[in-house]
Amino acid sequence: MFKTIKDAFRMPDVRKKIFITLLLLLVYRIGCWIPIPGIDPSVFNLTRGTGGLADSGASDFLRLLSSMSGGALSNGAILALGVGPYITSSIVMQLLTIALPPLERLSKQGDEGRKKIAVYTRYVALVMSLAQAIAIVVAFGAAGSMRIAMFGEYVPGIFVYMMVILTLVAGSMFTVWLGDKITEHGVSNGMSMLIFVGIISTGVGAFYDSLGNVFGFTGGGGFDPSALWTPAIFVITLLFIFFMIVFVDLAERRIPVNYAKQIKGNKMYGGQSQVIPLKINATGVIPIIFAFSMLQFPQLIMSIFWPTSNAYGWYARNLGAGTTINIILTSFLILGFTFFYATLSFNPEDVARQLQQNGGMIFGYRPGAPTRDYLRRVSNRITFFGAVFLMLVALVPSLIFENVVRDGGMLLNAFTSIGLLITVSVALEFDKQLQGLMLMKSYKGFLK
Repeated sequence: MFKTIKDAFRMPDVRKKIFITLLLLLVYRIGCWIPIPGIDPSVFNLTRGTGGLADSGASDFLRLLSSMSGGALSNGAILALGVGPYITSSIVMQLLTIALPPLERLSKQGDEGRKKIAVYTRYVALVMSLAQAIAIVVAFGAAGSMRIAMFGEYVPGIFVYMMVILTLVAGSMFTVWLGDKITEHGVSNGMSMLIFVGIISTGVGAFYDSLGNVFGFTGGGGFDPSALWTPAIFVITLLFIFFMIVFVDLAERRIPVNYAKQIKGNKMYGGQSQVIPLKINATGVIPIIFAFSMLQFPQLIMSIFWPTSNAYGWYARNLGAGTTINIILTSFLILGFTFFYATLSFNPEDVARQLQQNGGMIFGYRPGAPTRDYLRRVSNRITFFGAVFLMLVALVPSLIFENVVRDGGMLLNAFTSIGLLITVSVALEFDKQLQGLMLMKSYKGFLK
């Protein structure tokens, strides 16, 4: 990858795209540190032990949101929501495209249909950002009142809430605009790059704090050799997880397909051999997102509206993050959502029908029902291994960083399972995009 970046800087056009990408990412990172006007940023502190919201169940969800945005929520910044609402709306629209026939027909109308779906996705993202902004304001307001400096005094009121909500929504939509500009004028997918930068910045900050505990340059103490094993185990575990994610992300099962020769008019078609690639991790991080959301959403709602109820206390003790039942339910939900989403993205019956219509045949299986059954059996087998892989990626970092490594909670917030998968996937996609741009720029054509 480093060689690809080095070669890319030698091409003026590709170098320009890289600089545009870096400039827009810098604008995003600056926005993650600009506080909401008039608001005391300390009320957004999500550090354990500070009291208020930081020690409530709602902070589990909010700290995850803050880590995805590079700590912008903890800073009380204008870009605190990041691209989270847009990612959620994209997943919702993708599922609705499969479930609703009008959207399904629209998705099959080519570029025009995809543009209309993209517009609808932005409208849904606006609604999602408004809902998340209201939830965050209500959560922080319940933990400790929003404060705004006005005429030398802190004046709480509906004006403060409305200003914070509008600022968060505007910042979220500005982040979507930045992502679109990166996609249009830069390298790789803009939304993915913004999430990538946010996760990396959070992880670097957490690792710096972990080293500070060893050498004493953050806490003011001296050298502590006993704390050295914390960053060591962290790095070793992280490298191993990265290796496994890359290995599985690039792994695929290739099913060979032979096409019969067909004569149409004076031309002969077919007679070729192709493959059907089935990726082991075809669903990406979507099953993990759904599983975590289903278990954390009830806790978040109860912590906002009924923080002192017995139901909230029971849920936090028995089904909260880190509990045994939560780990078991998370595993089963990831398994179920992986199979559910795999059946939506790959339909063996449609593939078998297309092969039969185009004269394709899988060696050893007759066209029609035998081919369909074979594809379904292979798909289920691969999906099962992919689901087990996602379960391990989702649970192993939590068990190691939370129970084995000192200061594991800090490192776990920085490198969640979702963050690990996104980081590796975006890095691989960025490398592929650069290679594609260099190949396109260096191709001189066959006429020269």
